[in-house]
Amino acid sequence: MAAQRDKGTPGDEVETLRQELGHIIEHQTIRSVYQPIVSLSDGEITGYEALTRGPDGSLLHSPLPLFEWAEKLGVLYTLDRLARAKAIEGVRMNNDKQLLFLNVSAEILNDPLFAPGQTLELLTARGLRPSNVVFEITERSSIEDFASAQKILDHYRQQGYRIAIDDAGAGYSSLQAIAELNPDYIKVDKSLVAGMHRSKTKEYMLETLVAFADKLGIYLIAEGIESPDDLMKLTRMGVHYGQGYLLGRPSGQELKQIQSDIKRQIAEHRSMREWSGHMPAIGELAAPCQTFDARTPISGVANYFKKHMDAQGAVILRDNRPVGLIMRERLFQQLAGQYGYSLFWNRPIDQLMDEAPLIVDDSKPVEAVSKLATSRAIGHLYDLVIITSNDRLLGTASVRTILECITNVKMEKARVANPLTGLPGNLQINREIKRRLTDGKRFSVIYADLDFFKWYNDRYGFHKGDQLIQFTADCIQHSLHLLGAPHDFVGHIGGDDFIAVTACSDSEKICQEMIRRFDTGVVAFYEAESWTYVEDRHGNRVESDGVTLSLSLVVCEAGLHATPEQISQTAARLKKQSKAHRGSVVFCDHVGHRISM
Repeated sequence: MAAQRDKGTPGDEVETLRQELGHIIEHQTIRSVYQPIVSLSDGEITGYEALTRGPDGSLLHSPLPLFEWAEKLGVLYTLDRLARAKAIEGVRMNNDKQLLFLNVSAEILNDPLFAPGQTLELLTARGLRPSNVVFEITERSSIEDFASAQKILDHYRQQGYRIAIDDAGAGYSSLQAIAELNPDYIKVDKSLVAGMHRSKTKEYMLETLVAFADKLGIYLIAEGIESPDDLMKLTRMGVHYGQGYLLGRPSGQELKQIQSDIKRQIAEHRSMREWSGHMPAIGELAAPCQTFDARTPISGVANYFKKHMDAQGAVILRDNRPVGLIMRERLFQQLAGQYGYSLFWNRPIDQLMDEAPLIVDDSKPVEAVSKLATSRAIGHLYDLVIITSNDRLLGTASVRTILECITNVKMEKARVANPLTGLPGNLQINREIKRRLTDGKRFSVIYADLDFFKWYNDRYGFHKGDQLIQFTADCIQHSLHLLGAPHDFVGHIGGDDFIAVTACSDSEKICQEMIRRFDTGVVAFYEAESWTYVEDRHGNRVESDGVTLSLSLVVCEAGLHATPEQISQTAARLKKQSKAHRGSVVFCDHVGHRISM
């Protein structure tokens, strides 16, 4: 195909680029670098995205001009096949469960040589399987024929390959591609990720994507993570995987694991997410269940179900470990078919069991198990969930039991939560403080109160006042998530009063971070007009720069006896001190006394 001259590029330069690209392809001088994709559940590396680089110092070193000119000059298919081969040849996996993400342009789906046999041959040479590969559909151009693309990708899926849609939220037709191609992964474009901790619009969009992905059983990958604050928000939000310079830069060298402090932050933020909902672990719902050895004759299992009409299913064991599940209805459907009894009656149950049932550890939160259970194929939607502890069978839970548990917890949470911020209210606050006192470990209580909020509400209206309350809640939560300890707690007493409970040893540093965030962001809530004074609750004029944040820090040392009343009284005294000072400030004191023996 004759190349058309690019309107913005002189003819001589086009010819130079044509020759350079021809040399690159002929001598195969491209290489691959690999950027880690990290689980936001535990901080482990899930896989790598292979990124193509041209020769160093070349105008075509960067992948964007490299592939753009390949498309303009009619050699896109050739370059793409070469890039795919180089990516597979150069990858070094840490274990056989890690994934290799290979970029595939939508245009390449029309390449007659885009065939599974060639890719499989390359994989086999590297000791990899199709299940290790994710084809990442990029949107350098839109997909014109979704029916044809779906047919091609389904052919790959049948052999074990997985599919990802890249740049969701930024491309030509990413939403349509998601709807039509049913991907296994959605990669969220960095334009939605960067700075999302400062943008409510981005935050709400990502929350919607998380809920959407969970309902469809799709994994979400956030690209372009460069800020610890963004990482914290994404992890707390429930995004499944992350990618970006903060987690690891593209490299030709093998990256065994991410930095230990980043991994620790991910684990802490995810544990806070699971704790914040106070959702019980699935182990609490485990019920005893019938078990059979994998070699038990099908006749024995069928006779058991005939005698126990209330039994939904049974777990199949091998070496005392769960390896399968047999549901009553599915067993009798098989036996009811033509020659069913004569074919299966004396065969072992492992020939009819479900070999890939949902098996979860007893510590997994109920809500997370619910998402896994309801994302199963329709034929397995109501199968029992197998619960294990240290790989040993603990019991099973039905989908009905799981959903009832979630409903009850959420109803209780909604009943006692503050309607504006959604944070726990006074009942849960009192429970949390009593629980900490009972544990006997060191903890700190931070009371937060806005100064001159009534003046602000009267001047700007209740709608802006509500926004300022929500902003204050965000400042407190972000500071705690960034510097606090796992299982820290934030509650909303009411109005402009909040409380935080933390086990962090440096709670004063958390308070300073709250003040920094508040003072930096509150200026956005004022209009262009200026003022020289504000009014206190009694209408008295006070010189002030506007709304400020007063914090009362009460530290309860380990081994000292304290009561909720002492904590409350100390906080009230500190509040009076902080109110007497201009600007945002924190005052601190300790409570408790040793118990005489």
